[in-house]
Amino acid sequence: MSGPPVVPFDWHRIWLGDAPPLFLLEIVFRTAVIFVWLLLLLRLTGKRGLAQLSALELVIVIALGSAAGDPLFYPEVPLLHAMLALALVVGFQRALAGLVVRSERVETFMEGQPVELVRDGVFSVAALEQANLSREDLFEKLRSHTVMQLGEVRRAYFEQDGGLTVFRHDTAPPPGLPVVPPWDLEPPTVLNPDLPQHGFVACLDCGRVRQVSGLLDGCTCGGLDGWTAATTDPLAGPGRSARHDV
Repeated sequence: MSGPPVVPFDWHRIWLGDAPPLFLLEIVFRTAVIFVWLLLLLRLTGKRGLAQLSALELVIVIALGSAAGDPLFYPEVPLLHAMLALALVVGFQRALAGLVVRSERVETFMEGQPVELVRDGVFSVAALEQANLSREDLFEKLRSHTVMQLGEVRRAYFEQDGGLTVFRHDTAPPPGLPVVPPWDLEPPTVLNPDLPQHGFVACLDCGRVRQVSGLLDGCTCGGLDGWTAATTDPLAGPGRSARHDV
């Protein structure tokens, strides 16, 4: 390691280092820039990337960890500089938290808005893209709420914290697109459009259910994956087809 040897308990080095006192103002500027930059980057990751932490909370974790870690190991990092950076991070957090409470526009920018993913058993492909989720991601989250088929779901919202809120039917649900077993393990049977079908069928692209008696045509969503038998209980065993759910 080059440079002069480190003198233990050199109080001037420990607290101020070799930088002039005006460098403390530069730390204020540096901390503000990095704090705002981290917020912008984390907002771009979306709610899925943030999981259960808000963008502001994650910035606090990153910034405090970085500011607190360096002075623990590097003798050239003065304690006063690190203490100032830590105080600034906490101060920025308190100020932004106050703005979030007082301003709906700031809250929307910082935390985003809930997204409606499912309405009356039909999921929105556009909403999934907005939430940065795939169809399989949605089905996985629904299964964690013990949802077996989309007909059980009246509304499903992707919340600001990245969680899923599900409102279900209070009584016997209508038939819907099965989400269990997971499609990766057991994909649903695609109905042959050239053969007459009878009963309830569900679109594989959006979950829309219709009752048919004859040949299948395209869904209004414009999807190309076709149709499968709608069901009220996908786990009832083989032979549970659309005609049994009429």
